[in-house]
Amino acid sequence: MKYYLIAGEASGDLHASNLMKGLKAEDQEAEFRFVGGDLMAAVGGKLVRHYKEGAAMGVTDVLRKAGTILGALKATKADILEWKPDAVILVDYPGFNMKIAKFAHARGIKVFYYIAPKTWASRESRNRKLKKYVDKLFIVFPFEIPYFTQKGIPFIYKGNPLVDAIEAAEFSNVCDKPYVALLAGSRKGEISRMMPICMEVADKLHALPEYKDWKIVLAGAPARSAEDYSAWLEGRDYVQLVFGQTYSVLHGAQAAIINSGTASLEAALIGTPQVVCWSTSAVTAFLARKVFRVMDHIKFISLGNLILDRLAFRELVQEEFTSEAVLAEVRRLIEDQTYRGKMLSEYSEIKKALGGGGASRAVAREMISLI
Repeated sequence: MKYYLIAGEASGDLHASNLMKGLKAEDQEAEFRFVGGDLMAAVGGKLVRHYKEGAAMGVTDVLRKAGTILGALKATKADILEWKPDAVILVDYPGFNMKIAKFAHARGIKVFYYIAPKTWASRESRNRKLKKYVDKLFIVFPFEIPYFTQKGIPFIYKGNPLVDAIEAAEFSNVCDKPYVALLAGSRKGEISRMMPICMEVADKLHALPEYKDWKIVLAGAPARSAEDYSAWLEGRDYVQLVFGQTYSVLHGAQAAIINSGTASLEAALIGTPQVVCWSTSAVTAFLARKVFRVMDHIKFISLGNLILDRLAFRELVQEEFTSEAVLAEVRRLIEDQTYRGKMLSEYSEIKKALGGGGASRAVAREMISLI
């Protein structure tokens, strides 16, 4: 059968690539055409457009890239019509993918949504569209089960694919000194907001006698290049940039500073003590709080904390995201063994809540059966 997949960012590329492997295992005639990234391309099929061409975060970033996004939307619709897939599989990325869902549904193409839009956090109006345009929703977090049940949206839950991805990972040594990992996000906007403060943290940590020989190991995002980080790395030989080894960077770190997102859950599953940091533009923050009322719906911004419904690790959000606060938390993660041990214990509960392995292949079987 023919599967058209659309993933709009690095985490979607990871999940979609594992799903594609599951589909290939269950359907020997599987053909793929997709908007996605390098991981999906490595599985096979035709990469129509790389997700990094249209990645946007926040209202201001979306407005700035509106022309590019609209052009990509038009081209993707035309490509779907020409290829005539048996199913369109949408992976997260709701601003773009909800429009594709409506388009494909209207033309009689089966629509599967994998990694549900986070309507439990904001934009609940999208639930009406999920009911109307999506044939089946596939969720990956246990806390989504009661939410989508209450909303009357049919779904399938087969666990979380990150469990498989991390269990299959091979870790290597990325640094010969003790270090703190830094994952600054995958989008340029995230990087530009994370790096200045995190480099202040690096400077202050390096100035402490007991941390003089430590390093900050920066895990470069898949869609980025060294140039995206170079302005902040000049003159800082105690900051090391590493590409293509994110899991290894996390595995060997004594602690991690992480931009909120999939990376935070990956750190929990790998077992790296962490602090999550996040900020956005003043306009986007205002809209989130006052218009979309995001924080009225959710207590936490990190998936691990949401899964437990309590703080397993600290979140420094917007005004709280300062170099002083981050440095203090990093030192506590490294130096306070009781604090560190409690966090690792919470991680065990997070992993248990996500279920066992085999999620991607189980979802693939369900999709094939529905087709």
